[in-house]
Amino acid sequence: MSTLAQLKEEQKVAMRAKDKARLGTIRLALAAVKQIEVDTRQELSESDVIAVLTKMVKQRKDSISQYEAAGRQELADVEAAEIEVLKTFLPQALSQQEIDALVDAAISDSGATGMQDMGKVMGILKPQVQGRADMGALSGIIRSRLA
Repeated sequence: MSTLAQLKEEQKVAMRAKDKARLGTIRLALAAVKQIEVDTRQELSESDVIAVLTKMVKQRKDSISQYEAAGRQELADVEAAEIEVLKTFLPQALSQQEIDALVDAAISDSGATGMQDMGKVMGILKPQVQGRADMGALSGIIRSRLA
């Protein structure tokens, strides 16, 4: 089942269960997907939907840090709950060993020898780890290997 179909099905389940928090988050995700579809005038692929959900999780993580810095823990808790709902629709996160193996393979496949080849390595890895690993952390791992 595609992620978009799964979102729509879970929306129905949340409505029946009267789970307002989960329903609100799912509706936000569906609205974000629909907005991009309207803007681009094309249907999003599975990887595009995953990218939208990943972006939403990242935005909420940024919001949590800002809310906590401002002393608004109740708002940070709401954002954290939304992250948990969104994560249920994202692919299973990669383990550190899997990430290391993918990075090693990408470096050898691209023939990377230094930092100037970072873009090549990221280009190979991005489609493989989209939504399954933090791109910032992945970038740090690649930097340490190429340095």
